[in-house]
Amino acid sequence: MALWCQDEAGPYQTVPYPGVGWQPTGQPVRQAHEYVRNGTAKMLTLFRPATGEVRGKGVTHAPNTVLHPWLQAELTQVLALLPTVTTPESERPALARWATWLGHAPREPLPPLRLILVWDNLAGHLSAVMVCWLFQHGIMPLYTPLSGSWLNMAESLQRIIVRRALDGQHPETQAEIIAWLEDTVAGWNQAPTPFVWDGKRRERRRRARARHLGGSAATIAEPQLNAA
Repeated sequence: MALWCQDEAGPYQTVPYPGVGWQPTGQPVRQAHEYVRNGTAKMLTLFRPATGEVRGKGVTHAPNTVLHPWLQAELTQVLALLPTVTTPESERPALARWATWLGHAPREPLPPLRLILVWDNLAGHLSAVMVCWLFQHGIMPLYTPLSGSWLNMAESLQRIIVRRALDGQHPETQAEIIAWLEDTVAGWNQAPTPFVWDGKRRERRRRARARHLGGSAATIAEPQLNAA
């Protein structure tokens, strides 16, 4: 079973992007005097955590009419590279069966489940046309909960790509932002890094919560006024 995550990064403005660093006391970071907004750009992202492979495309805007055709084309290429499924549904592992993810057996014949797609719970992602297309191609959309888009690993990857592409730079056009983002994706794919759920970052968060809970956890109670 292949698992991919999809998200859209941005929008990013044509403004200076300060690099990571420190500033002396009393000398805060300031924007350059050339601060002029000249349009924004976004990056459509399809990410496979198991291998670290990224498929990205820079765009000036990302409505459904732009996102859906791009995603369908990319997923079609991904599916063409996956091995053909010949094992009957009843003999496949539980996580490779439609019933496991749907909570019930499919109500109409579907092709073998071949890919899980993690993406945000947005109205456009719930489009009946798009969801039906996914099902007809053996793809199960798995939506992150509301206010839980951070669970999508594509967002973690996008933060790395954007920092590498824009930190310390001053793009002056949308085309420059798009070119830098796409070049950074190409560079990443030269030596991709696999991502693991429940990895080191989760362990750091767990330790941080444990330190917080180790305190007194005392609070100030509001005084209760006696009725006259």
